[in-house]
Amino acid sequence: MVFDVDATYSKTKEWYDNIPEASRPKKDQPFYHLLAENEESYYLAYVSEQNLIADYSGVPVEHPDLPDLFGPFEDGTYPLQFQMN
Repeated sequence: MVFDVDATYSKTKEWYDNIPEASRPKKDQPFYHLLAENEESYYLAYVSEQNLIADYSGVPVEHPDLPDLFGPFEDGTYPLQFQMN
C-alpha cells in the first residue's frame, strides 16, 4: 500500500549502491514508500515506479502500521489520514 511518493530518488547513495547493479533502477523516476507484506513478515519498502505491481485482489491489507496512516477500509479503499508531502 502506497503511503508517500518522491518525484525522484531521495534515499542515500549507500542505500542505492546496495542494490545489485544489474537491477538498479534509474533515479529520475518516482519512488514510492509502501507498507508491504508477504506470507512471513510486514515491512516498509521503497520502490521505483518501474517495479510497482498493482494489486487488484480487493483483499484488505493487514500491515500493523496501517492504522497510523489510513482510516478504515471502506468501498475497496483506505482513506489517507494526513498528507505526507
